Amino acid sequence: MKLEYTPQAINDLKRLHDFVAGKHPLAARRIALEIREAAEKLRTFPLIGLPVARAQGSEGIRDLYSGQYMLRYRLDRQMSSDVIQILRIWHGREHKPGL
Repeated sequence: MKLEYTPQAINDLKRLHDFVAGKHPLAARRIALEIREAAEKLRTFPLIGLPVARAQGSEGIRDLYSGQYMLRYRLDRQMSSDVIQILRIWHGREHKPGL
């Protein structure tokens, strides 16, 4: 199963890391690693996230919670291979536009 990150998800991960790194560099590294490990679990358990009914065009979109963070992803089952696309990454206290 292929795992991809959208440019928005990559920016989200950098933004979250940089926010924490200013005060706690080791915690920022640990958080980034935990988020990436959660995403990797989707290769084995692609349906582990909760289905999203509220998002526009939400078919196949799910939310995976890892600690205080949420990964929104899309499961695309193509004929030749399955693709998991990480769409966005948020902290639980953030306002999530477009929900």
